Amino acid sequence: MTTDEMFMNRALELAAECAAADEVPVGAVVVKDGRIIAEGGNFKERELNAVRHAEIVALERAAQAVGNWWLEDCDLYVTLEPCPMCAGAMINARIRRLVFGAHDPKTGAAGSKVDLFEKGLFNHDVEVTGGVLAERSAALLGAFFRKKRKKNG
Repeated sequence: MTTDEMFMNRALELAAECAAADEVPVGAVVVKDGRIIAEGGNFKERELNAVRHAEIVALERAAQAVGNWWLEDCDLYVTLEPCPMCAGAMINARIRRLVFGAHDPKTGAAGSKVDLFEKGLFNHDVEVTGGVLAERSAALLGAFFRKKRKKNG
């Protein structure tokens, strides 16, 4: 198992916890110096707040953990390709590296719909690796939405 897969596995565990709480199953972890310093999951439904995405929650907790909103020596692992809001937050926080699982053709901002991580586009470049444990991430999301459709159908 690679290091990326190890951290993505933890993000997947967080995503599963979100699904159990009837949230879209997305999990995120922030890693510094080879260890997880913060975690987050979707809280949009529980907090009735559109900006409580897993990445935002994890970035907030990471900033608290290090005592600074600059996270330039941190990497963020998330189970789903970030949306434009989350991509912007990562760029502003100066995240060093983004690793994501499943691509998001509807709202993905790391190349699927738009690419906010294009080199030189902003004042900070984030290294991006996509598709890590993508099948597991996509399967978790697919199962969640199938269950929702069946329940609401």
